[in-house]
Amino acid sequence: MTTTTTRTARGTIRGPGGAGGARGAREVRGPGAQGLRCGRGLGALRRDDRGQTAVEFLGMTPFIILIMLVLWECALIGYTFSLAGNAADVAARKGSGAEYAPGAACRAGAMEDLPAAWASGARVSCGRGADLYEATVTLKVPVLVPGLFDLDIDIDGEAGSALEDWR
Repeated sequence: MTTTTTRTARGTIRGPGGAGGARGAREVRGPGAQGLRCGRGLGALRRDDRGQTAVEFLGMTPFIILIMLVLWECALIGYTFSLAGNAADVAARKGSGAEYAPGAACRAGAMEDLPAAWASGARVSCGRGADLYEATVTLKVPVLVPGLFDLDIDIDGEAGSALEDWR
C-alpha cells in the first residue's frame, strides 16, 4: 500500500491512495488543524468555536433593541391615528346632539376617552358647517424615550355628524 501526501492551501493531507477516495482516517496538518484526524477533526474544530454564537448575539443586541424601539414607535403612530379619528367622531356626535353649548360638549366628548399621554397635548376644534357639525382633533405622538429624541409629528382626526334640529 502506498501513502500519498497531498499539499493544499490549508495544510497537508496524508493517507493511503492520496487525498481522493482514500480508505481509513487521514491526518490533517496545517494552521488550526493541530494534527487532528479527519474523522474526529470536525468535532474538535467545532469546539474551538464554542461561545461564538453568544458573542455574536451580544454584538447584535443593541441593534435588536434599536429595531424594537423603532417598531414600537411605529405602533404608537398607528395607535395615535386610531385615537384621533375616534375622538373626532365622538366629538362631532356630541356637538351635533347638544341643544345648549355644542362647543363645550364637543370638546368634552373629544377628551373623554383619550389616554393621559395623548390628552395632555390634544387640540380640539369644533364648528358648525352647512349641514354638519364638524370636529377636528389633533394629537401629538408620544415618544417612548422623551429625553432621547422628539418626534414632531401631529396626527389629525376629522369627523362630521349631521346636525339635529331642536325646533
